[in-house]
Amino acid sequence: MLDPKERLSLSNPWHLLATGFGSGLSPVVPGTMGTLASVPFFLLLGQLPLWLYIIVVIIASIIGIKICQITSDDMQVHDHGSIVWDEFAGFWLTMLVVPIYGISALDWHWIVSGFVLFRFFDMLKPWPICWFDKRVHGGLGIMIDDLVAGVISAICLAALGHWCGWV
Repeated sequence: MLDPKERLSLSNPWHLLATGFGSGLSPVVPGTMGTLASVPFFLLLGQLPLWLYIIVVIIASIIGIKICQITSDDMQVHDHGSIVWDEFAGFWLTMLVVPIYGISALDWHWIVSGFVLFRFFDMLKPWPICWFDKRVHGGLGIMIDDLVAGVISAICLAALGHWCGWV
């Protein structure tokens, strides 16, 4: 049987984006590698005004549905581990706390904490994340559980920032 990754071509822009510029092809913890690959993009996004950051995350999330659907269809597997665009969008959603508070995107406390919180919720998938993961299919299904994980992570990150006195 053909490995679904063999159906990918990084010269295909949908596949390139879906795999997080190839980071999702890592043989170990591809979701974590995808999230890690999204950090430099966050550093750039974090320089934008809040309203533009929000627009970029919304567009990345909406287009992500198509990116993930096309790549999933091409791979003939639903939500293959190498598809990590959902991690990109989910992490950026988590990190929305930073521009909301007007904090520098370079503040490592927030980046590390946001990364750990997002990976925690994305991997464990507590309720309501697991509800979406099990019941929503297709490109939206691939994206929605990570977006919900991003919202929960953002709430926890804001609470952590207050508790630690970072704001």
